[in-house]
Amino acid sequence: MTTKQFLDNLTINTDLACDVLTRFIREEIGKAGFGHAVVGLSGGIDSSLIAYLCSEALGPENVLGVRMPYQSSSQESLAHAQMVIDALGIRNDTVEITPMVDPLFARFPDMTPLRKGNVMARQRMIVLYDQSAAFGALVVGTGNKTEALLGYSTLYGDGAAALHPLGDLYKHQVRQLARAMGVPQVIIDKPPSADLWPGQTDEGELGYTYDDADQLLYLLIDRRYSLEEAVEAGFPAEFVREVWRTVRRCHYKRVPPLIPKLSHRTLGIDFLYLRDWGT
Repeated sequence: MTTKQFLDNLTINTDLACDVLTRFIREEIGKAGFGHAVVGLSGGIDSSLIAYLCSEALGPENVLGVRMPYQSSSQESLAHAQMVIDALGIRNDTVEITPMVDPLFARFPDMTPLRKGNVMARQRMIVLYDQSAAFGALVVGTGNKTEALLGYSTLYGDGAAALHPLGDLYKHQVRQLARAMGVPQVIIDKPPSADLWPGQTDEGELGYTYDDADQLLYLLIDRRYSLEEAVEAGFPAEFVREVWRTVRRCHYKRVPPLIPKLSHRTLGIDFLYLRDWGT
């Protein structure tokens, strides 16, 4: 696909977005009784942008960026994460996860790359939550709207966090905000990758580009197009069906664990009113 006709609809006011997101980070972390943030720094655009936003919201001295490489992690990713650390002056640490996950890999020698990636993502979140306790902080997530809709995350791995400031921004919009906030251009321009194995890229795994997915998702989600209307707008029918199947199949990743209703007041169902919280 090469259509770019709907990308203009994804243009955001970056000044407003920065103001809203920094206020959100500051206020929500403060409401929880904290004043610090912990961010896992992968060297990618999403985690880099979150580090910039948290630094702006809380001050760099109140942000801890943690690099968590595996033995096969790209040295370029480590270098890009360090570039963000140096630019912002945030606190930082590097925690090697290889000795933490290799025993499990050895126990299950038939483990697929996908399973290994999930284990690494969950181990990294264990490290982040441990450091959040040590630092008196909340873990700030790095996932965006495109990834959430496509299920491109690991439950209780990178999907686990107290806050997801980028959760209502498509990948195309993340790039806009990253440019506006001064994230290094080399990070913005490189192919997005979860760095699960050498040469792995997000778009290679998905089978289509983020720009194509963003345009279609914008029509299906934000504009409430039917599948037929999306095809009429110029998207290939099979692409539309594939993306929508993925969105529906991965819905379970976007909701809290389900609780069956057995009482008059059920957590997450009835226990939601403002008066329950004294407001």
